[in-house]
Amino acid sequence: MTSVTVLGLGPMGHALAAAFITAGHPTTVWNRTPGKENGLAAAVTATADEAIASSPLVVVCVRDYEVAESILDTDTLKGRTLVNLSGGSPRQAREMASWAADHGVDYLDGVIVATTEAIGGPEATLFYSGPADVYEKHRGTLAALGENANHLGEDPGRAAAFDASLQDMLWTSMSGVIHMFALAKAENIGADAIAGHAKAMLGFFPDMIDLLAAQVTADHYPGDYGTLESTAATMDHILEAIRARNLDNGVLTAARTQVGRAIDAGYGSEGFGRLAAL
Repeated sequence: MTSVTVLGLGPMGHALAAAFITAGHPTTVWNRTPGKENGLAAAVTATADEAIASSPLVVVCVRDYEVAESILDTDTLKGRTLVNLSGGSPRQAREMASWAADHGVDYLDGVIVATTEAIGGPEATLFYSGPADVYEKHRGTLAALGENANHLGEDPGRAAAFDASLQDMLWTSMSGVIHMFALAKAENIGADAIAGHAKAMLGFFPDMIDLLAAQVTADHYPGDYGTLESTAATMDHILEAIRARNLDNGVLTAARTQVGRAIDAGYGSEGFGRLAAL
């Protein structure tokens, strides 16, 4: 069994260390604040350097890349493999990969798409990007973190790019959900009264994602399921209702502006997917 070092014992780092230990990997841990290793059958070191020196595979999971860089700025990493699961932007991932290469460190960037409770089980999804040979070398060890592991390619920023794209969808959608509740409340509609209808409306989303993905891939955007001109009219009706209640209309106004630009460019008879190509 490969020995592993885990740097950072926040809730997620603690879960990662526990998963490695459960899978039988000798695990060393370090955290800036002592005492976070409670409940872990792991070796504990006083310094990050000591922890790094104890294992060929070093996993860091801290708040952000800036914190990770402050911990990892050491020659002790040379000749080891670093897996950064801190999460950040594609640019940050590529910059850290470049730094690692300059310091003789094999590097994988990773993103965790799971709760702490899911780590180590079949529901934990993890994205990795970086050299395929480095991933294959440690694939068996990293499998301890979750069965649904995905190596997305050699570009070290690709995992972060996947995450940013998916999170973009998530938080834009969540903003819409909250705004729906605000508008409904302003119109004396209870959140519990509209929630079920909202879930029913979203039932078509998986099929719509497939449809739009096919259009974007083919760069062909037929308006069979609704044109941008009809979408603009619908958005205008919604915006009228929002403004009448003096609610914030920034998100939908931005979307309406994007649709308007597409119409002005001559794409009014095409479908919503055209917006991805502008």
